[in-house]
Amino acid sequence: QVQLVEFGGGLVQAGGSLRLSCAASGLTVRIYPMGWYRQAPGKERELVAAITTDYSTNYADSVKGRFSISRDNAKNTVYLQMNSLKPEDTAVYYCRAQRTFANYWGQGTQVTVSS
Repeated sequence: QVQLVEFGGGLVQAGGSLRLSCAASGLTVRIYPMGWYRQAPGKERELVAAITTDYSTNYADSVKGRFSISRDNAKNTVYLQMNSLKPEDTAVYYCRAQRTFANYWGQGTQVTVSS
């Protein structure tokens, strides 16, 4: 059974940092394109950052230069390093693993940035 478990969220002041982790079981992150998404209250879920199997990355314009996605194949975990956090980064953050005919989501972790 595939599970993606996110942790590392919390409450932080504006300008602070957090590192989110997405620990996978039942699949190998090395062979899956992985992504971090977020959903703020009243808004649609949006892509924040993604990493391909060959380590190519892409980011939403709103987080470029502040967030960094990475993958540790030995730990089967994907990370999202978030720096210079802003109140508008407040959302539930979700991890996703997606391939053809396979699409898995984690349960999400809350990130709250106070001004």
